[in-house]
Amino acid sequence: MDTVLRRALGLTGSVIRRVKWLDDGILLDGQKTFPNVLVAAGQVLDVAVDDPERRANILPAPGPLDIVFEDDHLVVLNKQAGVLVHPVVPEQTDTLGNFLLWHYQTTGQAGTLFHPVHRLDRGTTGLLVAAKHPSAQTALKNQLHTDAFRRAYLAVTVGTPTPLEGTVDAPIAHAPDSPIAHRIDPDGLRAVTHYRTLRAGPLSLVSLRLDTGRTHQIRVHMAHIGCPLLGDFLYGTEDERISRPALHSHQLTFSHPVTGEVLSFTQELPPDMAKLLNEKFPP
Repeated sequence: MDTVLRRALGLTGSVIRRVKWLDDGILLDGQKTFPNVLVAAGQVLDVAVDDPERRANILPAPGPLDIVFEDDHLVVLNKQAGVLVHPVVPEQTDTLGNFLLWHYQTTGQAGTLFHPVHRLDRGTTGLLVAAKHPSAQTALKNQLHTDAFRRAYLAVTVGTPTPLEGTVDAPIAHAPDSPIAHRIDPDGLRAVTHYRTLRAGPLSLVSLRLDTGRTHQIRVHMAHIGCPLLGDFLYGTEDERISRPALHSHQLTFSHPVTGEVLSFTQELPPDMAKLLNEKFPP
C-alpha cells in the first residue's frame, strides 16, 4: 500500500506518517488499516489528507477575496493590489492567508489551513493558487519551475524594450544597502525572464514568462534592460498615474495535484493598468 500512497496518490512520507495514526486516516474497504498492508485491485482506499487540527498561527479575518476556482484540494484567486499573501509583523490580519481562513471557516471548511504554493508581491495583481492540504501543496510545489506550472505576466514599462522580444539571463542577489531591494549580481542566484513586447510606445505593454522565481525578478530584470515598470518606486520612479508597480499575473496553468487534469486560467488587466494603456493607445 505504501507504494500506492506515494506513487498513485502523490503523498509524501510526512503526510503518510501523520495520517496513519488517525482513526480514519487510512481506510481500506471502510476499515482502518496501515501503509504496510497489501492492497488488491477493486478495493476502495480512503486517505484523510485534510489537516487534523488548526496548527497554524494565522488568524481568520474577514476581507475581500476574488475566487476564480475552488475544489476540495485547492483555490485559485485573483489577488488585488496592496494585499500581502502572508502575514508579517505588524500586519497579522489583513492578508490573503487571513481572508482564506475566514472563507474556509464560514463555508464549513473550518479544518482547512492556508498552504501557499507561490506568492505575488504586495503591489502585484492577478492569479495565485493555494493548496488546501499538505499533500496538494507538495504536489503543486513540485511543479514549480517545470513545464507543468506555467505563469505569464503583463507589465506596463517605461519605454520600449530593445529588441522587442528576448530573454534576460542575469543572476539576482540582495542589495547590500537595502533590507528589501535586489540587484543584478554575478554571485547571485540564476534568474531567467523571457519577454515579448505586445504594444510599443512611451508606455509599453510587455508579456513576461519566468523560468525561475527570484524575489522581484521581473522588476529587477526590466529595470536592468532600461525599461522599469511604471510606478516602481524601488527600481524605477513613482508615478501619479498608478500607485504600484504595473505588474499583473495574467495566466496560470498547472496540473491538478490529485486528478492530474491540466487547469488553465486567464485574468485580464485590472482597471488601473488598462487605463494607462487606453491613454496611450486609443481604441
